Amino acid sequence: MKKQILAIGGMALPPDLDNLLLVEYFLRQTGKRKPKVAFIGTAHGDAETGRLRFYAGFSQFSCTPTHLPLFARTPRDLESFVLEQDAIYVGGGNTRSLLAVWRDWGLDTHLRTAWERGIVLGGASAGSICWFEHGVTDSIAGPLTALPCLGFLPGSNCPHYDSETRRRPTFQKLVARGAMPDGYAADDGAALHFIDGKLAHVVASLPRAKGYRVTRSGKRAIERRLPMRVLGR
Repeated sequence: MKKQILAIGGMALPPDLDNLLLVEYFLRQTGKRKPKVAFIGTAHGDAETGRLRFYAGFSQFSCTPTHLPLFARTPRDLESFVLEQDAIYVGGGNTRSLLAVWRDWGLDTHLRTAWERGIVLGGASAGSICWFEHGVTDSIAGPLTALPCLGFLPGSNCPHYDSETRRRPTFQKLVARGAMPDGYAADDGAALHFIDGKLAHVVASLPRAKGYRVTRSGKRAIERRLPMRVLGR
């Protein structure tokens, strides 16, 4: 059974309607005609805006959407809730807070079990970096920092590579200093598709969106653009 994660750089849900191609791609990886898919909005405190964007986007396709609240009435049996899904999509926000809340509820353990059983995981921004060993985060006010994450995927990750001016230079600096391991970056509208812990595909909903491999060489960071496919073409 394949273990799959789709790490999206950003802009995957409305009002960015062009990027629904990434949602369609994500759902297709389940192999189900009408997959059950749950949204986890912990990183933005279960804000209604994020939840509504999820339903507005995913309801465009044949699926059964639901959401997992951790700041309101939470299901008593979290493990059963998670494992009955075909896919789980994680929204953006404060990754450090997301990780703390997940660990307190034991959700990180259930998500690992889900991944190992072939339930497709993914998300954008915080929902991208959380799966890696380390990520570049703006969870704390001030300069971007390196954040240890779940470690389902090896290496590090940086979303919003083209849309937030501090992301690219900070990621490269952190990798060059050895403050985080070699990793992957994605522009808004690009997604890194990992299968069994290895990068298998880079797809994008916009021709300009790219994915990158960033590695340390001596005291420098080397950026390499990855082969990619534009969806819908």
